[in-house]
Amino acid sequence: MFESLFDIDPEAAEADLRAKVEQFEQMKSAAAAAQARATALWAAKRHAAEEAAGVSMAKRGRGLAAEIALARHDAPVCGNTHLGLARALVDEMPHTLAALQCGALSEWRATLIVRESACLSVEHRRQLDAELCADVAKLSGWGNARVAAEAKRITARLDAGAIVARSAKAAEDRCVTIRPAPDTMAYVTVLLPVAQGVGMYAALKGAADTTFDGRSRGQVMADTAFERVTGRPADQPVSVALNLVMADTTLFGRDDQPGWLDEFGPVPAALARKLTGDAVADASARAALRRLYRHPASGQLVAMESRSRIFPKGLALFIGLRDQTCRTPYCNAPIRHRDHAVPKRRGGPTSAANGLGTCEACNYTKEAPGWAVSTSDDGGVHTAEFTTPTGAVYRSTAPPLPGPPVRRKLSLVEDRLNVDLVTFEAA
Repeated sequence: MFESLFDIDPEAAEADLRAKVEQFEQMKSAAAAAQARATALWAAKRHAAEEAAGVSMAKRGRGLAAEIALARHDAPVCGNTHLGLARALVDEMPHTLAALQCGALSEWRATLIVRESACLSVEHRRQLDAELCADVAKLSGWGNARVAAEAKRITARLDAGAIVARSAKAAEDRCVTIRPAPDTMAYVTVLLPVAQGVGMYAALKGAADTTFDGRSRGQVMADTAFERVTGRPADQPVSVALNLVMADTTLFGRDDQPGWLDEFGPVPAALARKLTGDAVADASARAALRRLYRHPASGQLVAMESRSRIFPKGLALFIGLRDQTCRTPYCNAPIRHRDHAVPKRRGGPTSAANGLGTCEACNYTKEAPGWAVSTSDDGGVHTAEFTTPTGAVYRSTAPPLPGPPVRRKLSLVEDRLNVDLVTFEAA
């Protein structure tokens, strides 16, 4: 049925192809509206079932957002957004839902309207919904910025006090995050109240206005930010803790396989060698090499040389190196907890096989009623299996480590462990 609907005729005229693209876009919006209705109904049924079972108000709905995200093959952290959007559209904003259903709004633009009106009372939110989306014809041609701006304008008119209160609360969410950028760069984002953010930018801009040494303005601002935060010149080696995994052949220049930098991801061999060389050359840095052992077939981490006298500390490091990011399917958050897949209270061993690296939110989610996690290690492939309260099963496997493809040995002893990786720890 669906195959014929989505078939594309290679001989179709451009106008027909344009019509197909428009049709598919409308279908995506209609599917998002139906998905929102299904999500809201799912949440209502879960609430009713837990109420009937005598679950306390504080514990009702625990883990549902993560389950919704998994069903959408999305990161668990996105689950609350999906659930909040569905509830708002179905329970409070019927005109916005109808605009999504007919394709006048995309799912993202509907999300913007819900987000900007989140601080309003239900009565005011319904008023905004009617004013903004009752006439879907006027939405034609509006981009993301226009939709968000109109929602903000109406929200401010309906309840200016709510905007002020929301801004005050937002200051509590100030934070610093990092994510990879192309070409072995990184985005370090500082979320601040607007006055502090503008002040920080003005200070960096002022430094650029008074520096003339051949660097661009952007380079001067970036270098100044680094120097004022770390207290070290931007052209000196970084003096922070690094956990870099690479093949020993890469370290010694015999191949150019990428390495893996903790909380960043893959890095080219040349940069990996430069990081290790800079740290060794820096007299103030403390550097150490630790051998890792890969499985000869899967390439996954199976053992690690330990210098720690306290085994749990070494085991925690092992799990972090093996899993790299949170092991919940589709979650790419940094590892914050090393947790038992089968809880210790149920007899789960404190072992590498039963251990998982998880983010904080996913660790708490798996403790909610109805969730179960198990692990297996077949042929050197460490697999974690997550079962949700509705019986769905999702799996994740530990990623292979850096380095050239592993090769099976002739010797039975050599066939068990492949000693060809190192982790470079510098501080």
